[in-house]
Amino acid sequence: MNAFSFRPRFATVLSCRRLLTLGLAAASCVGSAFAPLGVAPLRSAAADDWNRFLGPGGGSVSQESVEIVDRWGDSENLLWKKKLPGLGVSSPIIVDGKVFVTSYSGYGTGGEDESMDDLKRHLTCLDAQTGEERWGKTIDAVLPEDPFSPPGVTSHGYASHTPVSDGEFVFVFLGKTGVIAYDFEGNEKWRQSVGTGSGRARWGSAASPILYQSDQMNLLIVTAAEESESLVAFDTKTGKQVWKSEAASLSGTWSTPNLVKLDDRTDLVLTVPGEIWGMNPETGKLRWYSRGSGDGTTSSSPLVVDDVVYAIGGRGGETIAVRAGGKGDVNESHIVWEAGISGRFSTPIAYQGHLYVYTDGRISAYDLQTGERVGQSRLPSSDSDRRSGSGASPQRGRFGNIDYSTPVIADGKLIVPTNKGQFHVITATPELDVIATNQLTDDTGFASSPAVSEGRLYLRSGGTVYCVGKQ
Repeated sequence: MNAFSFRPRFATVLSCRRLLTLGLAAASCVGSAFAPLGVAPLRSAAADDWNRFLGPGGGSVSQESVEIVDRWGDSENLLWKKKLPGLGVSSPIIVDGKVFVTSYSGYGTGGEDESMDDLKRHLTCLDAQTGEERWGKTIDAVLPEDPFSPPGVTSHGYASHTPVSDGEFVFVFLGKTGVIAYDFEGNEKWRQSVGTGSGRARWGSAASPILYQSDQMNLLIVTAAEESESLVAFDTKTGKQVWKSEAASLSGTWSTPNLVKLDDRTDLVLTVPGEIWGMNPETGKLRWYSRGSGDGTTSSSPLVVDDVVYAIGGRGGETIAVRAGGKGDVNESHIVWEAGISGRFSTPIAYQGHLYVYTDGRISAYDLQTGERVGQSRLPSSDSDRRSGSGASPQRGRFGNIDYSTPVIADGKLIVPTNKGQFHVITATPELDVIATNQLTDDTGFASSPAVSEGRLYLRSGGTVYCVGKQ
């Protein structure tokens, strides 16, 4: 087996205490852990760029001071829509006036006599203003993939990882098919594997890659929990593997990591079942750990506000706020608060001193400093909307009726998507007043998270990208 081959999972999930003993802290580094001084810096993200999953900093909050429309639909404030060559639940990103989005075709799309041998991935580049396709790439799948059978892969398909861009390249993670870097003209620059293994449940993978920049290096960090129970960092320019950290405790992790900047360093933070990890992003070594949600899997991403990491639990209703930094076990010294806040798949959002959590048709507001609930609202149901004559009848999405997407905050308003194509516009205050409920008719559902750029909302259904803005 080569370096990227699947390593069997340990009989029991290991705690970070045990991982420290076994050497996660001594992550394997390929080549020098530090590049020479003078590495070309990443392009500074423009104010109107939405260059990664959940936007700049992974916080789902637009920094633009541009008015966002409250109402839209199939024939209102819809600037353009563009059908994609396949399906998927990855979110669009917008960089330098371009929309990048992935999809898949050939298998697991509901067609007749589909064969895994026909599975393809697609990266599509659209003009952000007009929706016209600038270029598209079709990528052959590395097989065998996890089968399209319930309950796992059928809930998200084979294009679940959101791309990330440094303004020069766009990076896509395609599970067993690997990691590919393209320039903005669609030329492939490098390609690397992160393993071809499968987790015990064979649910496929979904965590999105992120970028790390310092004076010494520019890194693409990939969570290959399903493929090889590892985190892997690549040099963004060359694709050379800089480090790889393996741990069986990564099993069951579908969460996208985040970065927290401290006075003297930056920590890479990741939620795994039962724990929160703080790692050195330049070496992959474990710095600190604390308890996390008691769930057997993690889906939502860690939220970072200043130096505090917020990790929301699933149905079990456990959320931990922990101060980043420190060394080793920080449970006694760095836990800020714990609360019975239940989430599911969406990531919480912090805004003006409050934490907003969406799950199962309900939006809740909590005090960011204490975790105390200060507001809650049950959103209008599809049945009530239909009775009130507010629009077309909602539909069941291609990937079911569960809401997977994370809301965004723009122009002081929460935009909350549902898989049925409803978009609730709500005041981003503890009162959570519903301003409008909008409907887009699309039978492939809306399981991705919105992107915001130049006052426009970019919404992705299973098979189409929509651009909403003032007409």
